[in-house]
Amino acid sequence: MIEVQDLTKQYAGRTAVDHVSFKVEPGEIVGFLGPNGAGKSTTMRILSGYMPPTSGTARVNGFDVFQQSIELRKSVGYMPEMAPLYTEMRVKEYLNFRAELKGLSGKKLRFRVGEVMELCALTDMRRRLIGNLSKGYRQRVALADALVHQPPLLILDEPTNGLDPVQIRQVRELLRSLRPAHTILLSTHILQEVEAVCDRVIMIHRGRIRAVDTPENLTRKLRAASVVQLEMQGEGEITNLIESLPGVRKATLDTVQEGWLYLSVRVEARHDVREALMELALKQQWKIREMHWQLPSLEDVFVDLAASDPSK
Repeated sequence: MIEVQDLTKQYAGRTAVDHVSFKVEPGEIVGFLGPNGAGKSTTMRILSGYMPPTSGTARVNGFDVFQQSIELRKSVGYMPEMAPLYTEMRVKEYLNFRAELKGLSGKKLRFRVGEVMELCALTDMRRRLIGNLSKGYRQRVALADALVHQPPLLILDEPTNGLDPVQIRQVRELLRSLRPAHTILLSTHILQEVEAVCDRVIMIHRGRIRAVDTPENLTRKLRAASVVQLEMQGEGEITNLIESLPGVRKATLDTVQEGWLYLSVRVEARHDVREALMELALKQQWKIREMHWQLPSLEDVFVDLAASDPSK
């Protein structure tokens, strides 16, 4: 569905996208993850046909983004971060207008507009002025606009930006319901977003791709440390003794409640120090009430990748 090879975009000497290459298969939901300014929006504008690359190639649904931009746009539903809606129009009026611009007419237009309003839970708002809608409903209108011509690919730039937790959950459920009929490239800087919705994640930092994998594999295979949570009683220089164990990065005393110490022990990737911790506890006569090992989150992985970037 998407094939990108050595894509580069420069602005007045500044490189926003630096030799990016990746593929997205039909039916996938892929998260394009990175901090603000990482190059996500620039890449999406190029893939949507709104901006030419400086160099490299990109094809969407078989169409070259530069040479065949008109044909490409028929295959793409693009929802920018700040969707330019006509606030003086009513919801149904606006979607009729947008559908007509995208080549729909007659019964097909009326049916499709009704279908996307129902899909995006806008039917009850169809006569409301867009300018009077909440941020959440405006996002739904923008998504309905992107869907109205039934594109095989949706490119969504920060679709949950500015929404409250209930609205975010509703948008995520809607996105999951759209596959496998639609392939989705979802840009976000919210790590929980890709964990909740995406099949794969592409991590980008300073215009370069840092990792491509499933959310689960990234947390297992990349460099971020895991964490062992301890609930214990003991005396002595506890954190220093724990940090002396091979594979332990840092031991932190989080809190003390009713004589019980709660510690977080950060461990190097692919190290399991639980047996060594138990042996140390027996030797020091510490009492351990609970020991819990947890994998790193995507946030841990991304922070670790960013810290290891030599260009930073």
